[in-house]
Order: sequence, then structure tokens, then C-alpha cells
Amino acid sequence: MTNKDIDIVMKRLGEHFHSVKTPIVDLIQAKTQDPFRVLVATILSARTKDETTAKVVNELFEVVKKPDDLDTLSAEELDRIIFRTGFHNAKTKHLKELPGVLRHEFGGEVPSEIDDLLKLPGVGRKTANLVRAVAFSLPAICVDIHVHRICNRWGYIRTKTPLESEMALRAKLPSKHWLNINSYVVAFGQNLCKPRKPMCQRCPISEFCKRIGV
Repeated sequence: MTNKDIDIVMKRLGEHFHSVKTPIVDLIQAKTQDPFRVLVATILSARTKDETTAKVVNELFEVVKKPDDLDTLSAEELDRIIFRTGFHNAKTKHLKELPGVLRHEFGGEVPSEIDDLLKLPGVGRKTANLVRAVAFSLPAICVDIHVHRICNRWGYIRTKTPLESEMALRAKLPSKHWLNINSYVVAFGQNLCKPRKPMCQRCPISEFCKRIGV
């Protein structure tokens, strides 16, 4: 798959993205345009299905509108709301720490730079890149398991870890596609290009895919 091919691939994946259910983090940004809510939703979405994340964040955002609102909830109350998410105990701890770090380090605002986002509790590279791209529309490549798996399945990159994939995509993927690569590929991976039994017969980009490991 060449960079000439990737332009066609991204165009078709964009059409697919807009025809299916939008991933939860993109949906929250479309509804609120609030970096804080995007950040919280991204933290909660780790190791959690979108359907569960959607229910949890809808309940949480009924009582949490801004960072300081997390201070008004006890750890027990917060955990009761988010317990359906994966690793909820760790996420409760991180969300309780979040307002203090935002106040002391960033004047109460969610930062947009990757290095600053990485200073926040519960934020790794995937979350930092996703928040930067989705919440701020700034150049970032968010590589989760879908992006890592599918870009290697295509043969576009050859890497062993998500971090290696992020670095390889930064070097190879045209910057005009950086903001959309995660959203488009996640929707594609959730609906068609699944880990097992990918729906190749329905794939809109099958002629470009080397089907490595399929």
C-alpha cells in the first residue's frame, strides 16, 4: 500500500465512518466540543466497549460538568457511577486526582500538548494523542489496538507494538490524514475489519489490503 493508495483508502474509510455508529469519543466532541469531557471519556473508554462507555459518561456528565465537580464526589460515589468500565478502581483514583493536577499544573484547563497531557493521571500516549486530535484538532496520531492491528494487516507498516506503529505512521502517513486515522480505522475495525473473521467480502478497500495474518 503506497501513499497514493492511502489517499483512496482514507477517502473510502471516511465514507464508511459516516455511515456507521460514531465511536464514543468523537460523539462526545461533536456534542459538546469540550476538551475536559473528551479527556474524561477517553480515560473511561480504555478496555471498555463503546456502548458501556456511552452509558457511563452520560450518567457521569449529569453531575460532572467541569473538573472541580469531581472534587464534590466521594471516591465511593464516583466508583459507583463508573464501575461498569474496565479497571474502574484505577480510573476512579485517576479521576479523583485529575482536578488537582489540572489546577496546579495548567490553571484548571486541559492542555493540548502531548508532553503536558502525559502528566495527567491515567493518560498514556494513546489517550494523549486522541485528546489532542479530537478535542483540539491538532496534529496527532492516536494508535490503539485497532490502528496497530489493521495498518499491519494492510501491509502499510511492519511493526510489533502500538508505540512502534505510532512512530512508523508519523514517518510515513501524510499529515493530512493524522487527525482522522484513529476515528476512521476504529470504526472500520469495530464493524468490518475484526480481529477474527474480518468481513473481507464487504471491505471497501480490499484491493489495497495484503491481508497479512488473515
